[in-house]
Formats: sequence, C-alpha cells, structure tokens
Amino acid sequence: MAGLDPGSVRAISVAAQCHGLVVLDEHDQVVRPAKLWNDTTTTAQLDRLLADIGAATVIERVGTLPTAAFTISKLAWLVETEPDGFARTRRILLPHDYLTFRLTGRAVTDRSDASGTGYFDADRNAYLLSFLDRIAPGADWAGMLPHVASPDETAGTMQPSALAELGLTGDVLVGIGGGDQHASALGLGLTHGDVLYSLGTSGVVMALSSVPVRDATGAVDGVADMTGGFLPLVSTLNAARVTDAFARILGVDHDELSRLALSAPDRVGPVLAAFLDGERTPNLPDARGLLAGITTDIGRDEIARAAYEGVLLALVRGQRDLERMRVRTDGDVLVVGGGARSAAYPQLLADLLGREVRTADVVESVAMGAAVQAAAVATGSGIVAQRDRWAPHRRLLAAPRTGHTRDPRELYARVAAVRELDVR
Repeated sequence: MAGLDPGSVRAISVAAQCHGLVVLDEHDQVVRPAKLWNDTTTTAQLDRLLADIGAATVIERVGTLPTAAFTISKLAWLVETEPDGFARTRRILLPHDYLTFRLTGRAVTDRSDASGTGYFDADRNAYLLSFLDRIAPGADWAGMLPHVASPDETAGTMQPSALAELGLTGDVLVGIGGGDQHASALGLGLTHGDVLYSLGTSGVVMALSSVPVRDATGAVDGVADMTGGFLPLVSTLNAARVTDAFARILGVDHDELSRLALSAPDRVGPVLAAFLDGERTPNLPDARGLLAGITTDIGRDEIARAAYEGVLLALVRGQRDLERMRVRTDGDVLVVGGGARSAAYPQLLADLLGREVRTADVVESVAMGAAVQAAAVATGSGIVAQRDRWAPHRRLLAAPRTGHTRDPRELYARVAAVRELDVR
C-alpha cells in the first residue's frame, strides 16, 4: 500500500497458501506454532484417517484425496500428539483466516480455502463434521470452525487496532480472501476453457469448471474457486527446481540451458521422469528422478531439453487428466510464474500441445486476485464482473514450431510408470 493515501483505501483482501492450521484458545491467543502445508510430519495420522473413512468416500465428498498438506491431517496430529493443546483449542483457522480474524475480529473463511482442508464439501457448501468426529468424537467441531462466506460477502470492517497498525483511516471493508492459486486464477482473468500452467518451484495446471469434479484416481484436486464455481487442478512438486538442478549439473546459466534445449535435434529421447525430490502427483513421496533413452550420441542439448520437458510432460499429463474429467481446455493456454520468463518452457509447451502459448501482463497475479476481490467488495459490483473488467492483457509467447514431428509422451509415460527403482 506504499504511496497510497491512507484515507483512500476502501477495502482489502488476504490471499495466502491455503493449507495449514492455526489454533486459538478461549482468549484468542495462539495455542501452538502454526502447522503449515509443507510440514509432512502428519503423514502417519492422515494415512490412518483415510483408511478409517475410506479414500473413495473422501474423494466423493471432498473432491480431492488429501495429502499431508491438508488441514485435516494437522488436526489429527494435534489430537494424537498434543492432546492438551487440542483441549485448549476454541478456534480452528487457516493461515489467511487468521489474518482476516486479526483485521476484523471475525472467524470467517471462503470456499476456495475451505475446500483444501479435507473436511469441507464445496458442492454442498457444508463442513464434513462426521470426518472430524473420526479424529475426536464429541468435540465441538462446529463451534470451532469459521463461517464459510459466499464469494461476494465481506468478512467485516477493519478494527480500529488494525487500522492504526497499518496506518489506514476510515471504514475499510475486508474481503473474505482465498487461497494463492485461486487468487492467481482470479487475477489472471481466467475464464471457462482457459488452461493455466503455473511454473514456479512447484508446478500446477488448472482450469475452471461450473460443476464439481470428483476424480477417483486422486490425480485431480476438485477444489473450489473464488467466484462460486470450481477450480480443478493438478499439482506437481518438481518444476523450476528441476531446471535449476540441471543448469548446475551442466555448468551453465539459465539462458544457456534454454538455448541448448531449443537447439536439440528433432528426435525422441532422452526423457526425464522429474521426480527429483519425491512427487505429489503421482503421490510418490520417496521417488527419485529417472533419465531414460540415453545413447552414445546424445549431447548436452538433449539433456537440457529433457530437463524442461520432464517438468512439462508431467503437467501436460495433468491437463489430460482434467480433460478426462470433462473440464474444458479449449480456450487460451496460459503460462505464468518464473518459468514463463524462460524461452524454453513456453516454446516446448507449445510444441508438446501443438497450440499457441500466452501469458498475461500482470506482475503478481495472486495480489491482483486479492485486489479484484477487494474492488468487488468496495464497489458492490460482483466478483465475476470485477474479474472481467480488470482482466489483464494477454500476449503470445510461443507458437508450435513447424517441421517438428517428435512426440515424447509415450516414452515419458513408460518411464514415469517405473516404480521399482530404489537408489537410496
């Protein structure tokens, strides 16, 4: 908010990583340090809970097969390992809920965040208290959980103490916020048919759906979006970190790695199953990467291309999973994140898909999504209308190269299916 007149701010919203757990006591003081999404010490508790409820039942009600990142695993861990802390708990919040609570004094969340907890049915807009009763029967779960607001509701008005701390004045409304990927889709102006590839440290491919998505295989997360619909997505753990590693291995910078990859000859192989640090989709936490199809005449250029394609092929397979669930992907192909700044990622994605690849002219799409929600709250215009009004300009990054006939997807599928390799 630097450079703004403090009296000109009419509304704000909070967007943050959606998975995690913040618990408060009867005095609204933090009971213990927050358990964040990337804390996997809750895996054992989650495995037992899923076995108890049944994976198929969880997917049918939640839309997703939870991993250790989901809040339900953190609650199971808290009850089992810190029962005294759970006994003191009176509020259960997600990280962005806690910030909203500090701003407004109200315990409120949104559908996008709630759909990533493992105990919320976004189709029926209802908490799954029966799931939580499997963790601690008889607990006052309903009394501890935040209200799930609709997309155009406000969380409340900013408290005087928060206004003073942020240097703001006047009546400032607070939007209900959302998860980071969900806010990014909103800020990018994603509409039905568009498919978005997010290439950061990890990777995500996502598209909008007007109906809930329930993938029995667990590949597609059927989460809610910030407009009242759904945002089915596929997440991978290994994205830009893969090309970071191969730049180091080959002793080049990222510009040279990209140049090498784009100069590789038009032939299949080698291919990389880029599970370098384990993987989330497929759920292989102990997996390692596998480079296959190596011959005596390959060069550094083909190794560089395999690094980029190892990231992209996993996400292209994710797009096919979205399509398998009847999610439309016939609109624009967008790529964002650090990978969008590389010449190789967009070009190789265009080659793999046989489609043009674009990006959107927005610097911080998550912050932009939060701003869209805040503007909708301030003006009363409705979040979808505000999204479309502020949709950023899209520009072409890459078109499929003519004369390129190679298709590494079949070989990749075979390599990525290997499960018996153990190099530990």
